[in-house]
Amino acid sequence: MSNDNGSAPLWFVDALAAPVETGRTDVDGASISYRAWGEAGRPGVVLVHGGMAHSRWWDHIGPQLAAGRRVVALDLSGHGDSDHREDYSLDAWAAEVLAVAAAGGIDGRPVLIGHSMGGIVSFAASHLHGDRLAGVVILDSPIRDLTPEELELRIKAVSNAGPPKVYPTVEAAVARFRLVPPQEQAEPYVFDHIARNSLKQVDGGYSWKFDNLRMGREHRRSLEEMRQRCPLAYFRCEHGIIGDALFAQLRNQFGPDALVTELPAAGHHPMIDRPLAVVAAVRTVLAAWHHPRR
Repeated sequence: MSNDNGSAPLWFVDALAAPVETGRTDVDGASISYRAWGEAGRPGVVLVHGGMAHSRWWDHIGPQLAAGRRVVALDLSGHGDSDHREDYSLDAWAAEVLAVAAAGGIDGRPVLIGHSMGGIVSFAASHLHGDRLAGVVILDSPIRDLTPEELELRIKAVSNAGPPKVYPTVEAAVARFRLVPPQEQAEPYVFDHIARNSLKQVDGGYSWKFDNLRMGREHRRSLEEMRQRCPLAYFRCEHGIIGDALFAQLRNQFGPDALVTELPAAGHHPMIDRPLAVVAAVRTVLAAWHHPRR
């Protein structure tokens, strides 16, 4: 079912039209931006984006999780509309996630939902701050290895990447927007929305929001010895970046109490090619955790 937005289905248009609040909070000297849906003062979830991404990757997902709960999506430092730092670390990003949960109006311990690099941040938070979390849901994240987005940034950082490229128009920039890693399937209306909201206006035109000068230089602490200290659900994407051997290692690392399964027919960026499957999967996990078996 479509409408005046061209190929976009009604559910997508309705999600973007849902009431959203924006805010900022200071975390260790950096101003961190966030978006929030649903009633403040409710239990809720924090949506944690991947590398080079931002909170608006969740614009069509967040409102569909907001029935009876508060949903907050943040821009990690160095991404989106948040401040850049001199150095980035999992510890700092985990602290930002917890701070945004409180500042964004979530009552009690939040559930973190992290994609790719955001899954790494969420898993680190489950180890470092598990007693402050109700659970973590991870989407196609390697946990121990660099994600493709991080690897690309690290290659650019090592090669002394120059200032961000400036495009003369929004359309010229959107035409150059690429997913890392590439994937053939993507809902065009989601892709276009994310691409346009990845830009900021600068002298001479438009550029990408993420910090390409410092991102990729951060020092990654080992995750192999980490163990989650709260409930955990892990979804590998069928056509994502997690091979069978790594999937088996992660299953072993998470232990028998974790939910570990697969999103069928999904690429590494499931909110772009299988958004309703992501919503259904997350809703199912949240319902199971809210009403555990006796």
